[in-house]
Amino acid sequence: MRSYQIITYLGLITALLYGCADTLEPMHQRPETVSTPANNQLWMDLESLRNDDWHFLLNDGAAALDWRLRAIDSASQSIDLQSFIWEFDKVGEAVSNHIMAAAERGVRIRILIDDSFLLDSDAAVNMISAHPNIEFRIFNPYKRRSSNVVTRALLNIGAFHRLDHRMHNKVMIVDNRVALVGGRNIADQYFGLHDDANFRDMELIVSGPSVGDLSDGFDQYWNNDWSVPAATLIQQSDGDPALIVSARPPPALSSIHQEESQQIRNKRWLSLAEQGISGQSRLLLDRPPVNNPADQAEAPVQLSSEIMNLIESAEENIWVVSAYLIPTPELEQAIERVEKRGVNVHILTNSIRSNNHLSAHSAYRKHIRRLLEHGADLYEVRSDAKDRGTYMQTPIDTKSLALHAKIMLVDQNKVFIGSANFDPRSLRINTEMGLIIDSEAFNQRLRDAIAPDFLPRNAWHLRLTDSGQIEWTSDDRTLNHQPAQSFMQNIEDWFFTHLPIENEM
Repeated sequence: MRSYQIITYLGLITALLYGCADTLEPMHQRPETVSTPANNQLWMDLESLRNDDWHFLLNDGAAALDWRLRAIDSASQSIDLQSFIWEFDKVGEAVSNHIMAAAERGVRIRILIDDSFLLDSDAAVNMISAHPNIEFRIFNPYKRRSSNVVTRALLNIGAFHRLDHRMHNKVMIVDNRVALVGGRNIADQYFGLHDDANFRDMELIVSGPSVGDLSDGFDQYWNNDWSVPAATLIQQSDGDPALIVSARPPPALSSIHQEESQQIRNKRWLSLAEQGISGQSRLLLDRPPVNNPADQAEAPVQLSSEIMNLIESAEENIWVVSAYLIPTPELEQAIERVEKRGVNVHILTNSIRSNNHLSAHSAYRKHIRRLLEHGADLYEVRSDAKDRGTYMQTPIDTKSLALHAKIMLVDQNKVFIGSANFDPRSLRINTEMGLIIDSEAFNQRLRDAIAPDFLPRNAWHLRLTDSGQIEWTSDDRTLNHQPAQSFMQNIEDWFFTHLPIENEM
């Protein structure tokens, strides 16, 4: 369950009873900083080869981790990293090791992480932020710290109105020259390395003029009063940052990323640029909060407005891939309007068995019939998808798959890829970001990448029978009920459908 959902359930009660609220005190002593481009030989060679916006799809976790670590190792001036989650597991350790090695080279590093999942991570954050070349800020922090999610929720329950608004943005910018954008957080399960369950996710590498916009967007959040230096929140300890300085990945990742010389690294960047697909990129970015994002004037709805416009622009077809699908009234109406115009709408989301947040699935289930009645072509990911080995390390027999990607293809030329799900939390409550790319070639590349996810061996296809019953069909069976894991899962699902929490999902 999402940790902030616990805050939601407890906070709703508290807010009703007491009307509690709190704010973050502005950090006037905090220096504001901005990004500037680096001009080392690699980036100058890259710019001479390609001076347009180009994009390279990171379709599987192994490639995404390999290029993430290579990008960090390539930095000569700056790294800006913004994420919703950073777990200090195998992937988190690898990223922190490479970050620390970059800092030792003199690279200036700014890290901005939302506080939702920084549970039991204060020591690691303290260690990283102790390096003189690293600034670590925590977005919308819990003032009262605890390593236990329930304890932390109770200690901060009076701050519900503030803590309900999270920063879901995900981007890493290196030297203001290249960036990684998409849905992946920093944790094993987003890169196929978890022992039990892994995500099918998506992101891209982008280079060109649009990286400047991404850097400006990062600066907006970095210099925001809700971004608080970790040192002001976390009790300092006597840690030696050199203890975790290493450019070597943990042994478990040696098959994904190998140490390489600068010469080889540069050649790989130039080869990647040659494969990159041109297309005009436009950044979609919610404004960071100033005081109270619950006020309509401050609501983080800039991205959702652009998403609605993109849907309305469709003439032929829309392909939506969203981990959590809970249509707001505005989204539902936009989809229905284009369907009435003859636009074919194809949607892939999680099934009850693959969804890692059952409460989100329960809210989605209420919309299934209406989506089908208005003509949506609806699919749900199978947790035992036959092709799940594409997205996780072997052996896979006991591992399950869940969807985490956030993608939309419109007609033959437009692409959205970013951090936003199609649910109220992404569209109304949290801040989000993403890119709209205008490119027939990149649209086709992404369409080819997601095509297997819709196949019967990997997904359930939902339809209404002549008698009005909902059916789930896959390659080996047809069901007239949800493909739940157990009777108890159905009971939990029933319970969540009766809670008045859909607008918080």
